[in-house]
Amino acid sequence: MAAYETQGFRLDDSGQRVVVDPVTRIEGHMRVEVNLDENNVIRNAVSTGTMWRGLEVILKGRDPRDAWAFVERICGVCTGCHALTSVRAVEDALGIQIPKNAHLIREMMAKTLQVHDHAVHFYHLHALDWVDVVSALSADPRATSELQQVVSPSHPLASRGYFRDIQNRLKKFVESGQLGPFMNGYWGNPGYKLPPEANLMAVAHYLEALDLQKEWVKVHTIFGGKNPHPNYLVGGVPCAINIDDTGAVGAINMERLNFVKARIQEMIDFNNNVYIPDVLAIGTIYKNAGWLYGGGLSALNVADYGTYEKVPYDFSTHQLPGGAIIDGNWDDIQEIDPRDPEQVQEFVNHSWYTYPDENKGLHPWDGITEPFYQLGPNTKGSRTNIKELDEGGKYSWIKSPRWRGHPMEVGPLARYILGYMHATKGNKHCQRVKDQVDYSARMINRDIPRLLGMPDTDYGLKQLLPTTIGRTLARALESQYAAEMMMDDFNELIDNLKAGDSATANVEKWDPANWPKEAKGVGTVAAPRGMLGHWVKIKDGKIENYQCVVPTTWNGSPRDGKGQIGAFEASLMNTPVERAEEPLEILRSLHSFDPCLACSTHVMSPDGQEMAEVKVR
Repeated sequence: MAAYETQGFRLDDSGQRVVVDPVTRIEGHMRVEVNLDENNVIRNAVSTGTMWRGLEVILKGRDPRDAWAFVERICGVCTGCHALTSVRAVEDALGIQIPKNAHLIREMMAKTLQVHDHAVHFYHLHALDWVDVVSALSADPRATSELQQVVSPSHPLASRGYFRDIQNRLKKFVESGQLGPFMNGYWGNPGYKLPPEANLMAVAHYLEALDLQKEWVKVHTIFGGKNPHPNYLVGGVPCAINIDDTGAVGAINMERLNFVKARIQEMIDFNNNVYIPDVLAIGTIYKNAGWLYGGGLSALNVADYGTYEKVPYDFSTHQLPGGAIIDGNWDDIQEIDPRDPEQVQEFVNHSWYTYPDENKGLHPWDGITEPFYQLGPNTKGSRTNIKELDEGGKYSWIKSPRWRGHPMEVGPLARYILGYMHATKGNKHCQRVKDQVDYSARMINRDIPRLLGMPDTDYGLKQLLPTTIGRTLARALESQYAAEMMMDDFNELIDNLKAGDSATANVEKWDPANWPKEAKGVGTVAAPRGMLGHWVKIKDGKIENYQCVVPTTWNGSPRDGKGQIGAFEASLMNTPVERAEEPLEILRSLHSFDPCLACSTHVMSPDGQEMAEVKVR
């Protein structure tokens, strides 16, 4: 039996050990182990990334102008996030300034991803942690219609017949025995709190989102040529933009631009009529059932780079400022600078890498990615068949990034806590965020409970936001805000084009003949899962060093040399589990981060040979 304190959490590795491997409905490969006490409450948590791809090693010695095309393949979910961050890093190193219209198109592409990613995450990856699909079979379609009209009166799909048809489709699906994405759910688990009618409503919206998401990504194909991995960042969009309708072959004309505008409006309507009401209703019901867990580090330490790109048109698209909050002092927002070697450092004390001095963290410009697979002495099992990890040793392919020595939570919840607090300090660019959060708190505490015949509550923001519910809500609010900003971007782009603004990029600085002998740069993006940074060092026209520190590296980090746990591990602490053999609550909190292990664990050796064969049962 061992109990110890770390980052405000008392860890106890006695009791029943529960292993979830693999964690599904995420991108990449992840394993989690927890210790449950006699009351089935989590008292210790160990999160591990179980793959590594070595992108940083692959990029060494290559032309920095090609880096974006490699790192874009880090993940097929994040599509252009890494490409944009990479290009920004190289542009920063070489002193390149892009035209205003290029900035607007980049923003529209990024925000399309933001909305698409958040909606797909909630409905197709995370909702099944809240929604008991089989329970929907016993719902009354009339009552479901009434519920829909209460929580979202503007949504046109709300008739009794509509929900009866959805229920019949679901019944045929279940009776066929081919449940597809609904296979292996913990249906009937007492951890589910929604009534059958709310479950049926959510299943209907699952199907609606499935149809709509394929339309939204067409914005990427128009401006980027394809999806995933669009091509638009280097050399411009694939097709010229022609708003005069002169019939130029292959041009993006007004018909295509109006199509883009229609898709943006579609995103706005879906957020307002479906996504936000669903999350508020589900969150209210779970909150009233007492399920306010999963906060972890979000009440203590949060961070985002914000609008780090110092360009004259930062706030033309209403991007949020960043910062860092530590030790739960929300009133003190500290400035964050990814260039500062004292701020961002990565440690490998419990990661399967090696440093010359593992007691010292390295800033990404000086980062080392040298694999070193060694299990701790108390590991149960073998190197190729681990039964239980030894968290006292190395146990993950994810490094441990720290901000001024602190583990941080990043993501939409971090951005919304920061944005809200910036607004209270008078930052007008964050007022929309404050309005969204205040509205949501009022709905969850008072309006929705009254509509559903539940008692009012008076939870403050520090009780509501730093929870799994709050993390899920912040993602929905960010989707709403991103779609609204995208419409602003679109209108500004059209106005610029109509005014004759056809400025093209100055590509002179892309010529290696004009490069300095040595240069270094950093690019950042507010990616769907949190703050994303790429750091590049260029020497003699080639990449000398390249490091990515991605959102899931921050959130999924293992312990550091001080024993401080990362955000995934912290979010699980003190959470009660209804059934140890059906770890629904573990998945609910982990999925609220939308983990992307493919990004964070960047299995391939530097020489390309096979390192291991893994079979997942």
